[in-house]
Amino acid sequence: MKRPTLILIAGLVAAVAAYCGIYHAGTANCCRMEQGHAPELAWLKQEFHLSAAEFTRISQMHEQYLAGCAERCHRIDLKNQALAQLLTVTNAITPEIEKALTESALLRAECQKKMLQHFYDVSRTMPPEQGQRYLAWVQSKTVLSDSHSQMHH
Repeated sequence: MKRPTLILIAGLVAAVAAYCGIYHAGTANCCRMEQGHAPELAWLKQEFHLSAAEFTRISQMHEQYLAGCAERCHRIDLKNQALAQLLTVTNAITPEIEKALTESALLRAECQKKMLQHFYDVSRTMPPEQGQRYLAWVQSKTVLSDSHSQMHH
């Protein structure tokens, strides 16, 4: 082979190796978080500078919350199905529909209360400054933004 061809091939190999090295170095932290405990919460550990113990405790709290959340969602779904069935047989608000609407609203309120309590519990697990920042963030993304959007519907 001619020398220019060898230089070109060596340059391409070096460029590919450099790219792979830079890519691996840039994504190693994300890969580590993804393979760790509770990868869906990995961003929380990084964003709020949590210690391993704080992160473990929050992960456990999250798992407990999700189990209760699934049950609450199931109850809301059942109530919505019952309400939908009632709505198919009339064109007026009946006492049964009023009762179903009230029960549905109570279930949603219970769900929001549990969610807010979870946020408070998590915030108290964090260092105070981070806990306040976390509360402000989750309230703006969930409770407060949800209340605001519901007022306009």
